[in-house]
Amino acid sequence: MLDRRFRPPDALEWIIVSVLLGLAAAPIDAQEGGVETNREGARPLALPRGDDVWHFALFGDRTSGQPEGVDVLRQAVGEVNLLDPDLVMTVGDLVQGYNTTEQWLPEMEEYREVMSGLRMSWYPVAGNHDVYYQGEGRPEKGHEQNYERHFGPLWYWFRHKDSAFIILYTDEGDPTDGSKGFQAERHIQMSPTQLAWLDETLERTRSIRHVFVFVHHPRWIDSTYVGSNWDEVHTRLREAGNVRAVFAGHIHRLDYRTQDGIEYVTLGTTGGSKSYQFPAAGYLHHFDIVTVRPEGIRIATLPVGVTLDPRAITPERQRDLTRLVAGWAPMVAGPIAVDLSAEERSLPLSLSNPTAYPLEITLVPRSPGPGWWIGPDHLHEIIPAGGKLAVELHSVRDLGALARIDRAPSLEIERALQVDGVRVIAPPLRWELPIEVGSIPAEELATIRPGVLHLDGDGDAVSIASARVDLPDGPFTIEGWVRPTSVAGRRPFIAKTENSEFAIFISNGIPGFSVHLGGAYAHVEPAASSEVRVEPGRWTHLAAVFDGEEVRLYVDGESVGTTAARGVRTRNGWPLFIGADPNGRGEPVDFLAGDVDEVRISRVARYRGTKFHPPLGHRTDADTVLLLPFDRDLGPFAIDRSGRTAHGSRVGDARCIPGVGPDPR
Repeated sequence: MLDRRFRPPDALEWIIVSVLLGLAAAPIDAQEGGVETNREGARPLALPRGDDVWHFALFGDRTSGQPEGVDVLRQAVGEVNLLDPDLVMTVGDLVQGYNTTEQWLPEMEEYREVMSGLRMSWYPVAGNHDVYYQGEGRPEKGHEQNYERHFGPLWYWFRHKDSAFIILYTDEGDPTDGSKGFQAERHIQMSPTQLAWLDETLERTRSIRHVFVFVHHPRWIDSTYVGSNWDEVHTRLREAGNVRAVFAGHIHRLDYRTQDGIEYVTLGTTGGSKSYQFPAAGYLHHFDIVTVRPEGIRIATLPVGVTLDPRAITPERQRDLTRLVAGWAPMVAGPIAVDLSAEERSLPLSLSNPTAYPLEITLVPRSPGPGWWIGPDHLHEIIPAGGKLAVELHSVRDLGALARIDRAPSLEIERALQVDGVRVIAPPLRWELPIEVGSIPAEELATIRPGVLHLDGDGDAVSIASARVDLPDGPFTIEGWVRPTSVAGRRPFIAKTENSEFAIFISNGIPGFSVHLGGAYAHVEPAASSEVRVEPGRWTHLAAVFDGEEVRLYVDGESVGTTAARGVRTRNGWPLFIGADPNGRGEPVDFLAGDVDEVRISRVARYRGTKFHPPLGHRTDADTVLLLPFDRDLGPFAIDRSGRTAHGSRVGDARCIPGVGPDPR
C-alpha cells in the first residue's frame, strides 16, 4: 500500500519554504556601481555582492518508516542534485539495523545504491540503527566494524574551503560491557577517548573561519538525554569560538535552539517514520540547505517534493501528466440502481492510464453511512503505461439503509507515477459512485409534506443525469419557483448549458432564458428599460417556453420578452443542474444561494399569450418530463414525482427542508 504520510506539500509548506529562502536572500550591501542601461530616468539598481558563497545539504533519518521511505530518499537525492550543493551530510540511521550481519549488509547496499545517485560527495554520521546488533553471534561492539568497513569512520573531520566538518559518534555505549542504548545514563556519555580527539581537532581547526559539528543524538535536549555529559562537549565548542552550528537527527522532527551563539539544529526525516503529517510542527520529509558566507550561515528546510527540474516540464510531459488530472475518473457501465430493500450488488470499474509512465493506483471505498458496506476495504494496483485495469466493487446494504443516509458512497483515489525514476504524486481524488433510485414503494412516494430545496451558494445543487431527462426535440417548458438570498454575479437557476441545451439564469437579478437551436443560442430577457427583477427574499415564478417558433420568458405569470427561434436543440451529455451550471467537464459551477420549489420540465409549450396565473403546486401529466416538488429527501436523492424516476442527486449541502413554499403575495 502507498505510504499516505508522504504527499506533495500543502500551501502552508510552500509558505514555510518561501520564508526560509527569503531569509537566505535578505537585502545586503552591494558593490559599488550598478547595472548598465541606455534608459534614462529609471531607478538605479545595485550590483549583487561578490563575496564567496557555497552550500551544503543535510539529510535526516531514513529508518523506522515503511519500505517506501527509500523512494522518499531517492527523490531527495534527485532534488538535491538540482540544487547542486558542494556536498551532502547525513545525521545517522541510514539502515533499519537491529539485526544480524546477514540482514544488515543488504540494507547497507540499498542505502549506498540510492546515495550513489548524488552528483557530489556525501559524508555519513553513525546512528543507533546503523550500529545496534540483535540476534545470535553479536560482536562485542555490535555493527561498529560493519559500519566502518562499509560507510566510514565513527568519528572524523575534514576541511572544505574555509570550513571544518567534525563528525562525532553518540552511540559508544557502556565501555564496561559493550551494551548500547540511548536512555540509561551509562549509555549516553561521550568517552574520554573521543573527547580527547575532539580537543585535538578543535585545536587543529582553530584558525578556520567556520566549524560545523554533526551527531546523531541531540543530547542537548536535556529532557530526553538525562545525565549525559553533553555539557562538557558544549563547553569545548563554545570555547573554540568558531563553531557555528551543530546538527543532529534521531527524534524524527525538526527542533531548533541556540546556546552561547551556537545554533543547534535537529532534522526531521528523509524517508523515516513520522508521528504526524504536520509540517508546521516539524513533522515532514525534508532536507536542509545551508548557505555559507564569510560572515555566517543561513539554513533553509525544503520538504521533499518541492524542488522541481524546469527542464523536465516539457510540453510533451506536461500534456501527458495533465491527462491524469483533467477530467480523469473511473469508467462504469452504469450507475448502481438502489431501492429501499436489503441488497447486494457488484459494480465493475475500468481505470485507464493515459500517460506514458507506470501508474500506481490505490482505491479506498467509503461507505455513505451505517448499514451500507462497500468493499474490498482497499485496492492497490499498478497500471502500465497506456494500459487499463478492470476491478469490481461489492455493495452490501441493510434493509432501509438508503433512507438513513444523506450522501452517495465514494472512492478515495491516490495516484502516483514513476517518471524517470522519480515518484510523482498526483492530486488525490474523491469520486462519488454513481447511483440512482430504482423502484420506490408507492407508500414512500405518497408521503408528501410542505418543503423546499435549500442551497447555500457554496457548492450546493441538485443533479439529474442527462439520460433521465427525456426531453425530445420540439416545444418544451421549464419552470419553477425561486427565492434567492443573493442575486449578485452569475446565478444559474435551472441549467444544462455548455454551448448546447438550455438554461434559466437570474444573474444580478435579471432573469434570462437561453436555448441552443440550430447551432446558436436563442436568448430572451426583459428589455433594458424594464424594471423586472428577481429580488432577494421574495418568491418568484419563472417559466421559459419554446413553442417551435419563438422563445418566451414569463416572470410571475407575465410575459417579459419573446425572441423568434427555430431549429433542432443541440444536445449534450452533461447533467441538468438545479442551482448550478455545468462546466466543460460536467461539473457544477456558479452556485445559486436561496430556496427553490416546484421545478417542472414539460415536453409541450404550456403557456401562451401575455399572462397566466402561476400554480403554487405543479401537477404531473403525460407531458411532464421532470417534477421536483422538493417536499422531501430520500437518502441522497430529491424525489421526482413525474413517474419517470428522474430523481435528483443532492450535491454538497443541498437539502430539502420542511417549510411553506411560494406565496406570491
